[in-house]
Amino acid sequence: MDFGKFLYEKTKKEREARKAQKKVEIKEIRLRPKTSEHHRGFKVRDARRWLEEGKKVKVRIRFRGRERDYPEIALDDLKSIATELEDIAVVEQSPAFEGRTMLMVLAPQGMDKK
Repeated sequence: MDFGKFLYEKTKKEREARKAQKKVEIKEIRLRPKTSEHHRGFKVRDARRWLEEGKKVKVRIRFRGRERDYPEIALDDLKSIATELEDIAVVEQSPAFEGRTMLMVLAPQGMDKK
């Protein structure tokens, strides 16, 4: 077999493997500790829709100024969002600080079965 044919077969196999891959899209909702319940409801509804479509959702709460001294407010918000969405989502990454933000990642429940 000549080298050109070998390279052709190799790229063909790689292309087929890429087609078989499933790319998981990650969407994000951003909140603040002072975000109202009404506004948070819109964001959670969007997150529910994305999770039903099979996308992962990153929930980020940004802190400004002295808000950073009270991380328990954001932690309570993230836990309540997780409980609202527990029927269709699992917590993939538990709430953790990342600079000025607290972050949590939710994945659709069916993701671990596939």
